[in-house]
Amino acid sequence: MSATAEATAAVAGVEVPTDHYINGERVGSTRTFTTISPIDESVLAEVARAGEAEVDRAVRAAHDAFPDWTALGAAGRAEHLHRLADLIDANVERLAAVECADTAMLLRSLRARVIARGALNYRNYADLAVAYEERDWHSKGTWNRVQRLPAGPAAVITPWNAPFMLSTWKTAPALAAGCTVVLKPAEWSPLSCSLLASLADEAGIPPGVLNVVQGIGEEAGATLVAHPLIRRVSFTGSTETARFIGAAAARNVVPFTAELGGKNPFIVFADADLDAAAAKAAGQYDDAGQVCLSGTRLLIEEPVLEEFLTKFHAATDAHVLGDPCDDATTVSPLIHADHLARVEGFVERARAAGQRVVRGGRRAGGLFYEPTLIEPTGNDAEIVQNEVFGPVLTYQTFRTEEQAVALANSTKYGLSAIIYTSSMGRADRVGRAVRSGVAWVNTFLVRDLTAPFGGVGQSGIGREGGDYALDFYSDLKTLQILDGSVR
Repeated sequence: MSATAEATAAVAGVEVPTDHYINGERVGSTRTFTTISPIDESVLAEVARAGEAEVDRAVRAAHDAFPDWTALGAAGRAEHLHRLADLIDANVERLAAVECADTAMLLRSLRARVIARGALNYRNYADLAVAYEERDWHSKGTWNRVQRLPAGPAAVITPWNAPFMLSTWKTAPALAAGCTVVLKPAEWSPLSCSLLASLADEAGIPPGVLNVVQGIGEEAGATLVAHPLIRRVSFTGSTETARFIGAAAARNVVPFTAELGGKNPFIVFADADLDAAAAKAAGQYDDAGQVCLSGTRLLIEEPVLEEFLTKFHAATDAHVLGDPCDDATTVSPLIHADHLARVEGFVERARAAGQRVVRGGRRAGGLFYEPTLIEPTGNDAEIVQNEVFGPVLTYQTFRTEEQAVALANSTKYGLSAIIYTSSMGRADRVGRAVRSGVAWVNTFLVRDLTAPFGGVGQSGIGREGGDYALDFYSDLKTLQILDGSVR
């Protein structure tokens, strides 16, 4: 590994490398970009800004490292990934502090579950890859076996929310499957991914196996996904960006998976536990609503509307906007001034179009925006149909189960759904009928890492999770041998 002096920045008491990580070395650039803390809009670091040269260098490093990484086999790769997971566990405080400063996610959540999920991702996929059994069968006078072969260098592009966890969620199956990786984190929150590279280096992951290039999406990201040596592309972010990435991958005939936006229904039936439903609905404001899976469209059965709203307002009133490092805070600031303006624009257009702003609807100083609830004039309103990605919910009513399902399925998205009911029959019927990649009943954000994860419609392409992710990063091959021809 490299002994070259690193360019670093002190962030929340942690020294964070600000150069790229390519082929086991820290590599600078002639240009930089600035990352700013959403907490107080202070400058955290000047970060190396990749162009075509740095991206090409990273991809070629991944290409050159691929044969030896593949040759280790699943068990050999698992040893490296388990060491990396152990190092993540040992560095939760440092990682959480940096990610809190860079994203304004609640520090207590980062400490308790989000960062630790990164270690779980590496352990889980390492063990799944080792446990994989090739499928054998006999057919038409031949013996058949399906083999899972590593696909090659993978491009991984992650969003600015929960960047560490989402980077590990994607790189873990890629590395476990035998691929090498070039990771490009979002320019608004690159710092925890730089620490991930340092931990990978410390874990002894060979040079070129995991590379991290930092930069602007239109420059570094576009170059990365279009590179002819890339054999897989995995992206989490906006539907608009996915269209460009998908087109670039298609030109090279490269498989592409995308986890995109959502406009997710939160359905409350009259037989539900309204206290639990209202508390969970108010919890959709967590992380300032910057969670793609959040249930932002409240669909309430008419007879319990007033009772539900009373409980919902009480739960929302208990929210505390403040410093995400303070354990008392429940709602953090938005990620960036540009994003705040985007969220505010949605609400102002809704107000101008006659939608009723029931609560909130204003800036609250700095990059904070009040938890907002809007009653739309119709289901075709922009505020109902398009993803805001901020602390803005809408509510509508329904009279029948069929109406609830029709409203739930009335947008172009289909990422998640939340259903509150005490009826097992209704849970099954509505859970099946709602068009989404995942549907939760009487809970939210519970994840089994072996289950498929992804969206339908404009919410995504492909599935992550378990063997679904390992298959994506592999070329599946069928070996056939004629009966009696070998011994």
